[in-house]
Amino acid sequence: MSSLYYKNMFDERLKRFGKNIKIERIKNDYSQEQLAELLGVSPRTISLIENGLQHPKFFLVAKIAEVLNVDINVFLN
Repeated sequence: MSSLYYKNMFDERLKRFGKNIKIERIKNDYSQEQLAELLGVSPRTISLIENGLQHPKFFLVAKIAEVLNVDINVFLN
């Protein structure tokens, strides 16, 4: 398989990951700005993650799950 195939597959997973975070954020009735403040990051960081344009480090993902009160695996579906 080509490296382009793997890049596309990674990009799709990253988009799905971001979409799942956005769904949980909305369920918790947080704006991007509110979530960013709770996490100590910028609203732009939240936007980039939710749009699949930035992959956060594991510790930030764990903190997002904690703030949104969900199991970290919810983001991986």
